[in-house]
Amino acid sequence: QVQVVESGGGLVQPGGSLRLSCVASGSTFGMMSWYRQGPGKQRELVATITSGLITNYVDAVKGRFTISRDKTTNTIYLQMNSLQPEDTAVYFCNAKTYISNRAYWGQGTQVTVSS
Repeated sequence: QVQVVESGGGLVQPGGSLRLSCVASGSTFGMMSWYRQGPGKQRELVATITSGLITNYVDAVKGRFTISRDKTTNTIYLQMNSLQPEDTAVYFCNAKTYISNRAYWGQGTQVTVSS
């Protein structure tokens, strides 16, 4: 049974930092990604990392966020620096199984950037 579990969200002041974690289990995974959904907005892709550790970012977070991966534990991280109020959202982890490319979602973790 595949499970995807995020952690690490919280309340932070503008300019602060947070580190999100996502553990996927129950299969072998290829592409893993972070998405976010702000209040009244559609879910959007934030960053991706392949099994070969190739990364990609949406323009809004380039230079501020870093996605990384521990392949031994099927864990990905999102280091978020210089956070701004517009980064406030529920952040979701998405993991695609390596063979079938089926996507699984975590339950999300809330990030609130506010003074």
